[in-house]
Amino acid sequence: MSLPASLTAAVVVLLGTTQASLAQNNLQSSLPEGAGKALVEKACTACHGVSTIKRSAGYSSPEEWRRVFSTMIDLQDEQATRIANYLAQHFPEDPSRRPTLVPGNVDIEITEWTTPTLGQRTRDPIEAPDGSIWWTGMWASLVGKLNPNTGEMKEYNLPPSARPHSIVPDEDGNIWYTGNSNATIGKLNPDTGNITEYETQAKDPHSAVFHPNGNLYFTAQHAAMLGRLDPETGVLKEVNTEARPYGIKVDSNGTVWIAYNGTNKIGAMNPNTMEVRYYNLPDKRTRVRRLDLDSQGNVWYVNSTRGKIGRLNPDTGAITEWDSPSGTDSHPYALAVIDDIIWYNESGMRPDALVRFDPKAETFQSWAIPSGVGIIRNVWVTEEENLLIHQSSTNQVGLVRIN
Repeated sequence: MSLPASLTAAVVVLLGTTQASLAQNNLQSSLPEGAGKALVEKACTACHGVSTIKRSAGYSSPEEWRRVFSTMIDLQDEQATRIANYLAQHFPEDPSRRPTLVPGNVDIEITEWTTPTLGQRTRDPIEAPDGSIWWTGMWASLVGKLNPNTGEMKEYNLPPSARPHSIVPDEDGNIWYTGNSNATIGKLNPDTGNITEYETQAKDPHSAVFHPNGNLYFTAQHAAMLGRLDPETGVLKEVNTEARPYGIKVDSNGTVWIAYNGTNKIGAMNPNTMEVRYYNLPDKRTRVRRLDLDSQGNVWYVNSTRGKIGRLNPDTGAITEWDSPSGTDSHPYALAVIDDIIWYNESGMRPDALVRFDPKAETFQSWAIPSGVGIIRNVWVTEEENLLIHQSSTNQVGLVRIN
């Protein structure tokens, strides 16, 4: 049975996944026998192996399954029905993955938009100086622009091999991206569409942040490197660092803070010398993906592997951690501080839960993300102190209005 032409958008996002690797994945993770199996294998493995389905938390009805995969691929109605029925029968909901939602007295409003190119793995939204919302479609090598007032969206194609991991705007409205697959830092001028690329020694630039000194600092996770780019001169400097540097932030004093996803450390980098001072976190199993700063200069972080959030006092070295509401398997991922309140998500849960933590009262409140699946991998605080989120697997960009 042939698939519709609209599957092309999903196939495009393969970008580096070989047929051999997919075949090996299928051999190791075969699906249960049943009506619709062959169609699932043909449609779903265009972008990922069947092991992704087997590892999922499942859904209790064909309608829920269809809602999810319709954000990834456009199928004919009859094909979509067969796939949804098969998945609901063989992969029902795993109730053990439900989050522990904590009630509270804070109201939020979540608005989500599905981005145009299906299967692109929408992620890492940011707000530009003009108030527009931007995202990166990593698997499709694009960035997109959203007008949150009208819902109008426009996508910009980047070099096909770039696969941008994260983006950050500059003061002029240019969008800078980390070319995670072609070893570049890139700049898109939205007005002209022109793209400027700077080649990096690190093979996988990951996350980036602009410093008050005008330079762009970035991490490269698998290369275990940190980098600094001067946009005015194009001069790049890169240094080796501890295993798997991930999130990156700048504090009010100009120190560049690094989260490490390969060791139990947080790093404080001097922006001039690029020397790093390391803070050891208590448990060797600790891995940190994202971090942020509060008004007192404390560093807040997600302890992704142990289901906790933590606070580091850089002056004393004191570290305090709190258990996330959904427990050790909740896998906190993205984090931001708004008015000294900590916001993060529990990415190991289905639906993905957004959590608010008040450090003064030491109280939690949490909400289920409406689209429910996809994982928030990064968040952004807007000028109005709201929160930008996303769901990567289901191509959603979201705005959390905090009342």
